[in-house]
Amino acid sequence: MKLTKLGLVTLVAAALMLGFLHSAAFSKEIEWQSFANGIARSKSENKKLFVHFYADWCGACKLMENNTFQDPDIIGYLNENFVSIKVNTDRQQQISAMFRIQYLPDNWFITAKGSPIGHQPGYITSAQLKMILQAVMEQETGQ
Repeated sequence: MKLTKLGLVTLVAAALMLGFLHSAAFSKEIEWQSFANGIARSKSENKKLFVHFYADWCGACKLMENNTFQDPDIIGYLNENFVSIKVNTDRQQQISAMFRIQYLPDNWFITAKGSPIGHQPGYITSAQLKMILQAVMEQETGQ
């Protein structure tokens, strides 16, 4: 009987630990931040920024939302390595103007210190985005 109780306690403890260890990397969606919160979080966590500019009327933006941003590898990689920000160009025109957004979608990669690394306009598949994100992570940016 003692062995059964010990096994049950061990099982419960393991389940609780797994719950505590469940990180953003295993999330079912990208942890999108507002622009201001994302900037602050990027600095405090010393993580690079991924900024996605979109509009509700943009077909390619919807494709990225429904395909690229639903890929578990992309979700995990972004949540683990970047602070992700979504900017609606129609509602946040001042931010869009700061980046001189001309084509949608447009995806920017920025250091934790706020320096642009680069950007990629247009639709990006999951495989393409994963390669870009890995290249950005490998790039020395003086952080």
